Amino acid sequence: MITVLDAEVPARAPFSTIVEKGQSLTITDLGGNQAVDFLAYDAADHGKRYSAATTIAAQRNIFLTTGSVLRTQEGTPLMTVTADTCGRHDTIGGACSKESNTLRYGQHTRFQHACVENFLIEGARWGLGKRDLVSNVNWYMNVPVETDGTLGIVDGISAPGLLVRLRAETETLVLVSNCPQLNNPCNGFDPTPVRITVTEGGAR
Repeated sequence: MITVLDAEVPARAPFSTIVEKGQSLTITDLGGNQAVDFLAYDAADHGKRYSAATTIAAQRNIFLTTGSVLRTQEGTPLMTVTADTCGRHDTIGGACSKESNTLRYGQHTRFQHACVENFLIEGARWGLGKRDLVSNVNWYMNVPVETDGTLGIVDGISAPGLLVRLRAETETLVLVSNCPQLNNPCNGFDPTPVRITVTEGGAR
């Protein structure tokens, strides 16, 4: 097993990389209770991108864990979750933005940096714009669905050192926003760094 990338992504920061077919991307929650917003695109054709709707329909489950396959809108596999020590990850909570912050928490939050801004900053490096942003994965974020269909954003179920690992099924561009949210419990009101590694030649 060879490590080809090992990076610590600071609290609130964006990150991106290309994961070659067969390589594994591991996201480790260093501090615990840290939401990590995530988008994936076919590196050769950014029009082929992660689709929450297709992924959910294919697996008949709104949560991601070991064995889940992130699919494009055409159903093509992008990445497969091969290891998960947390147990459940969100597909429907979306990304925080300046607009959603002000709607939910008040105008005094408008100045706060948010995941949409992180995606736009990092996506611009790869020629992506606002039209290229779609519903994202929220690794480690706890969004329970009640019997009446209501959603909640509650304390996370992650802990320091837990990880999720994905194998790239094709050359994949990944965008990450190490969530800056301060107004709900998705980060325990205290964003912390995460570690991202890319390896090849076997899982670890």
